[in-house]
Amino acid sequence: MVNLVAVQMTSQPDIDTNLAFVEEQLSQLDTSQPTLVVLPECFALFGTRDRELLEAAEPRYSGKIGQAMQRLARQFGVYLVSGTFPLQSEQTDKFTASCLLVGPDGDIIDEYKKIHMFDVAINDNTGSYQESKYTEAGDRVVVCDTPLGRIGLSVCYDVRFPGLFNAMGDVDILVVPAAFTQHTGNAHWHTLVRARAIEKQCYVVAPNQTGEHANGRQTYGHSVIYSPWGDTLAELGQQTGMAQASVSVKDRDALKESMPVSQHNQFRSDFVK
Repeated sequence: MVNLVAVQMTSQPDIDTNLAFVEEQLSQLDTSQPTLVVLPECFALFGTRDRELLEAAEPRYSGKIGQAMQRLARQFGVYLVSGTFPLQSEQTDKFTASCLLVGPDGDIIDEYKKIHMFDVAINDNTGSYQESKYTEAGDRVVVCDTPLGRIGLSVCYDVRFPGLFNAMGDVDILVVPAAFTQHTGNAHWHTLVRARAIEKQCYVVAPNQTGEHANGRQTYGHSVIYSPWGDTLAELGQQTGMAQASVSVKDRDALKESMPVSQHNQFRSDFVK
């Protein structure tokens, strides 16, 4: 059995405050069975100007946030997905929105850089989003083989692009850390995330930001965990906290045998690097 955990936050423009919240949540976990904890997008710094994210960008894995992720994974003995936080890019005017998978020994298993940039206009308090202005898009699909199963990494806006998930091949667990807006979340969040679970016949752990942030940005909450059949295993409303589900990854086998969707797929890809 594997314990899947989605942490829902109303992240602040203060790294220490956000890290303290994560540690407090982890301290409440029962980690007697293997545990995967997924943090939301921008978990460590949110509700501020994108320029400030650029200024806060860390060198790879040696800054405050990166080292905290390794320490917390090791301290609590969990697999930890860092949502995203800004890491320095070779382009000095941009950072990468990086999502780390850290093992319970504190070692970094891999890094996924968000591929799809949220450059849109929405009828909400913010109005216009131009993520690509300061964020360098990634170009690598990341799937990690772990003792928990095969884990695919994605972030927020990625969930709208099925080609990315097709390129992953077979995965046991898909993670979708997000900061979905209130407006788009209310319309599309559950539909999109559940669709990824059904089409991939995998577990999906999708933690979201929630509430109104310091800069007025409104996020949807409703962090959710779906089964490979599309059943809701756990969900939060708009409160901060954790959604948890204990699952058997081997339960996928019977479903894939009776309905071998991946074998029937005529558009399989070997794009995973």
